[in-house]
Amino acid sequence: MKNAETPVVKLALYGATSSLGSALMAESLRRQHEVIAILDDLTALAPRPGLRTKGGNLFDADGVQQSVAGCSAVICLLDAPGLPGSAMPGRVADPLAQVQAADALVAGLQAAKVQRLVLVGNFAILDDPPVYTSLPHHAAEEILEALRSSPLDWTLVNAPRSVAGLGIEHFNQVGDNLEPGLAEPLRRLNGVAVGINDELRLNLHLREHVEFVGIHENG
Repeated sequence: MKNAETPVVKLALYGATSSLGSALMAESLRRQHEVIAILDDLTALAPRPGLRTKGGNLFDADGVQQSVAGCSAVICLLDAPGLPGSAMPGRVADPLAQVQAADALVAGLQAAKVQRLVLVGNFAILDDPPVYTSLPHHAAEEILEALRSSPLDWTLVNAPRSVAGLGIEHFNQVGDNLEPGLAEPLRRLNGVAVGINDELRLNLHLREHVEFVGIHENG
């Protein structure tokens, strides 16, 4: 039961069916947040208290606006396979498509008057020496510039190593009795999910680029 004094936090999540998406849903629901998973297939997730599914197109500003209206914050996992509205269903969007998604997010959130955005993706490449012939590096730079030019309260997060096939039920039992080989990735991804939720709760690292190592952040 939700405490009457607990502020209602309504999160829109793009990339919910990925392993990090599952970790984020589990942690956010533990904190009694309302989670709205934006999906192409509204039956992709089993019903559970506090979780809703909603359709939408991440690659279109109007679609983003309609999907996130009324939310407190948006978390988008740009490197997740099968983002809603993708031209490559079930696959990770290419760098140019990720730039398109980021532009749609920036415009859609402003139109919906949603201020807080956590954007997760292949942004560790920004920490390497520039390689101007590299499309991923160029795309990451474009995304960062779009965020810097916006009035949003954003945090850019380096995507952690992921493990296919991990669902929300795995992250509801982080600890004992785990299948062999799952303990480390589950704890690592759970740590990132805890860190991202803390970013939202405490308004940490606004307009900054961060990486989570275990449960710690490096700005």
